[in-house]
This record gives sequence, structure tokens and C-alpha cells, in this order.
Amino acid sequence: MSKKLVAYFSASGNTAALAKKLAAAADADLYEIKPAVPYTAADLNWQNKQSRSSVEMSDHNSRPEIADGDADIGAYDTVYIGFPIWWYIAPTIINTFLEKYDLSGKRIILFATSGGSRFGKAADNLRVSALGAEIIEGKVNPSSTEIQALAEM
Repeated sequence: MSKKLVAYFSASGNTAALAKKLAAAADADLYEIKPAVPYTAADLNWQNKQSRSSVEMSDHNSRPEIADGDADIGAYDTVYIGFPIWWYIAPTIINTFLEKYDLSGKRIILFATSGGSRFGKAADNLRVSALGAEIIEGKVNPSSTEIQALAEM
């Protein structure tokens, strides 16, 4: 049996709730990807082109700093990565997380939350940050049945 980790970034709590359900279903460890500087409501205002999230997402080379880098990624075969969809891709803090670790040979299964978007180019944009890993596009806003299916992957 492979060892699994559910790592997630959640700006508003929606992705966190989903990550906890997935971790329980998959019998996986849970790890929160925390920004070094937490996002405020003003930072997340996508309608303001000067907000922190808008500025980061307009620059695909942006790599927001994470609070720590102590996930023991080497201990896991499968890593689920959860995030909210921002501008049809993953927030760039997910790239920061992926680039911090050697993911060679790992299976990375994506899951996301969104108000209406699908994955868009999220998987493609993350592949460049996880060289040597297999990235699998999971589900956006998975139902309970879909969470169980993800857990069994």
C-alpha cells in the first residue's frame, strides 16, 4: 500500500474542508501549504488589478513565499495537491510548493475548488514545477462519490 499525503492551499476555507474529507477517505496525512504572509480579503479581491492575488497571477513567474518547507515529501508515493482555481490555473504558491521538493517518481493528483471554472491550464502550468513527477488532473469541486474515487487512485 502506498503512503499518501494531501497537501493543500486554502484562501477562504473551502479547499481546506475538501482536503480534510479527502485525507480521511484516502487514509492520508494532511499538510497545509501556508503563505509566509497570509492573504487578506483585500489581497484576494480579483476585481482589483492591484490586489496581491491579481498581481501574482498576472506574473506566472511569481513565487509567493511559503511559511515553511517541512513536508516530508520523500516519505510519500502519492501526493494530492488541492487549491482554489484562480484565473483558470492554480495559484502560483502551488508552484512554490512543488519547486521546493524533489518530486521525481511521485504521483501527484490534483483537486480544486472553484466558483464555476474547470481546471483550465492548471495541470500544464504545474508540470513545469514538478519535473519527473506524474501529474494527474483529478476533480474540481468533487462530490462525496468523487472524493472516494480520488482516494482510491
